[in-house]
Amino acid sequence: MRFLGRILSAAALLASCGPRRAPESAKLTVAAAANLTDVFGEVRRAFKAQTGVEVVFSYGSTAELTQQIDNGAPFDLFASADTEHVDSLVSDGKLTRDGRAVYALGQLALWVPHSEQNGLRELKDLASKPVRYIAIAQPVLAPYGQASVEALKNAHLWDAVQLKVVYANSISAAKQLAASGNADTAFTAYSLVLHDKGTVIKIDPHLYHPIEQALGIVASSEQIDEAKRFRAFLLGAEGRMILAKSGYLLP
Repeated sequence: MRFLGRILSAAALLASCGPRRAPESAKLTVAAAANLTDVFGEVRRAFKAQTGVEVVFSYGSTAELTQQIDNGAPFDLFASADTEHVDSLVSDGKLTRDGRAVYALGQLALWVPHSEQNGLRELKDLASKPVRYIAIAQPVLAPYGQASVEALKNAHLWDAVQLKVVYANSISAAKQLAASGNADTAFTAYSLVLHDKGTVIKIDPHLYHPIEQALGIVASSEQIDEAKRFRAFLLGAEGRMILAKSGYLLP
């Protein structure tokens, strides 16, 4: 019996040394900025394969998600498109202070689904007559929308194109306006159009402030441990590799 006890103790020790997988019921709810729609699909699969944790994403504009968290929405983690909204929630105690981290630098792009119809090949072509409508996310809601307006102003194009601008609630919605033909082109995240057909024009990063994207863990979450694991995954080697190949720069 003493020998059997030693065997069982050794087996328990070996099991405890292996990678800890979450119970099948473990589920993480992440509020994610719209620019992350494509890349987080791959992140979800890789994270679940490593940890067994299922992740559910709720996408939207950074400002709208911030308001939801401020109002007590049951999220576990917030992946923003900027640092300002995360820092504001940290200051208000809605996100934990030690959970805050910059995980990516976004790249702004102009997507032209049918450039052969309007001759749009570079940024200055936005002022030409064939370009009628330019889709941009609302600057007050989306950091990429704010960067879009900033880039146009710094390129001395804003006065020439301002009346052509149509606003959407998020950059994914702006992209949809162009995809549906309701706009000739859309300012969006490079990550969302990296593999799309049409013309993709990366905007000179000197024309807009760096798009630092931060995340934070929701202080009221009941899945704090799993949220920390997701944070560690995104900041780790595999998460960084996925972000880099999906059109993001790394901090």
